[in-house]
Amino acid sequence: MQGRDLMSPSEREFHRKVAVECFNKTWKYLKKQHRTSGDNRLMLNLAHSSRYHWNLVGKASNFAIGDWQISRVYSTLNQPDLAVHFARSSLETCRKNNISGWLLASVYEGMSRAYVANKDYQSAGEYLDKARQQLRSEDVDEEDLKTISHQIDETEGMIKE
Repeated sequence: MQGRDLMSPSEREFHRKVAVECFNKTWKYLKKQHRTSGDNRLMLNLAHSSRYHWNLVGKASNFAIGDWQISRVYSTLNQPDLAVHFARSSLETCRKNNISGWLLASVYEGMSRAYVANKDYQSAGEYLDKARQQLRSEDVDEEDLKTISHQIDETEGMIKE
């Protein structure tokens, strides 16, 4: 990316720090039990801001994770079309860049969650199966395994037959 090459090391570090900070703050809002409409707006802005800053200084895995988080926010806000759009973008980034492991498992879970928001429970179930299969096929550290397994279980609980 040409703009990245023109940035000083301190500018790159600034964008990296802001991307991480926005990502982590987004999670705080996602976990918050009772969000106001203002909280929801801020959560969405933070997720997009994180992705914007990663776009300036990140790599493919950062892009995939950023789009995954944006999809999750849209799923939470019951915006299914946008949830599916960003989940697909995340998956496409993984495919184009041969990203696998825990990240691909998480992206499959994100696809499932987006399809739940879209009330496409058959597709949601298919992507949950892919997520579980991906977790079994890779050497995933214990913390990532616990986190992604919890996300899968949570999404599975949202599927209505």
